[in-house]
Amino acid sequence: MNTHPPLAPVESGEQLVRRRAGFDRPGYSGPTKHRRVPAVAAEFLTAQPMVLVGAADSDGRIWASALAGRPGFLHTEPGPPDGPDAVTIAARPAPQDPLAAVLGGPTQVGMIAVEPAKRRRMRMNGHATPTGDGLRVALDQVFSNCPKYIQARGFDLVAQQPGPVRHTTQLTLSQQIFINTADTFFIATADRAGDLDTSHRGGLPGFVEVSGPGRLRFPDYSGNAMFATLGNLAENPNAGLLFIDWDTGTTLQLAGTARTDWDPSHAAQVTGAQRLVDFTVTGVVESVTALPLRWTEPGYSPFNPRADNGN
Repeated sequence: MNTHPPLAPVESGEQLVRRRAGFDRPGYSGPTKHRRVPAVAAEFLTAQPMVLVGAADSDGRIWASALAGRPGFLHTEPGPPDGPDAVTIAARPAPQDPLAAVLGGPTQVGMIAVEPAKRRRMRMNGHATPTGDGLRVALDQVFSNCPKYIQARGFDLVAQQPGPVRHTTQLTLSQQIFINTADTFFIATADRAGDLDTSHRGGLPGFVEVSGPGRLRFPDYSGNAMFATLGNLAENPNAGLLFIDWDTGTTLQLAGTARTDWDPSHAAQVTGAQRLVDFTVTGVVESVTALPLRWTEPGYSPFNPRADNGN
């Protein structure tokens, strides 16, 4: 006869972070996630020229990459009545991209599609398998996010050849300056089981603060209270960041580890911050003119926290 009490269920990172942030109110369950893509979301996806994909490489480091193409390169594939939908992507990472090898076989991915001009975004997580010219992702999770902190931008497709790719372990001075003036980046994370998620972060230029060639921090603003990113970091500190030069199509990919700083006195030093995230860099890939896209000057989000003087 087994006299041992049943093991208590393991609290997920999302539950832990939500409780610590004060969102453990009775009856609160957080935003809803699905495995099917609503019709309006399917139309949204086919209009996009870019999707951001996060995955772990063979060493377990997490990276975020951008895949681009003429609108229509990304579309949904309806699944069976009792199964998930899928997304097909008619693009693959360039050979020197840190995710090129792993996306050449089956792997877990987290994705986000963003339409800056209309401040819309949709996240999709699932299992990717390569196809002849791209990827097919069977979806485990599909969910939309609020429009907060998205800078409005239009785009043009351009014909160009990708430039040189630079791999380092630390940020150069020019890369530090670029990050310090960025208004947007994307972050890929994974839970303890290896399930990926890729999210968007935005703010006024300077909202990401670089403190040296291997360290940076950014604020966590009030959002949709899903806490998928911070929840993953509570289980697995590995993360990948992606910065895009909207004028040239150059991408800057960072791999490293991230830690949430819950000290309220530290958050109080940054306008609008609920808490801060410290990121330690372990890998850097800069790909010159990697994306065949050029974006217009930004219309900054009205939700972006501003200094007390309104500037």
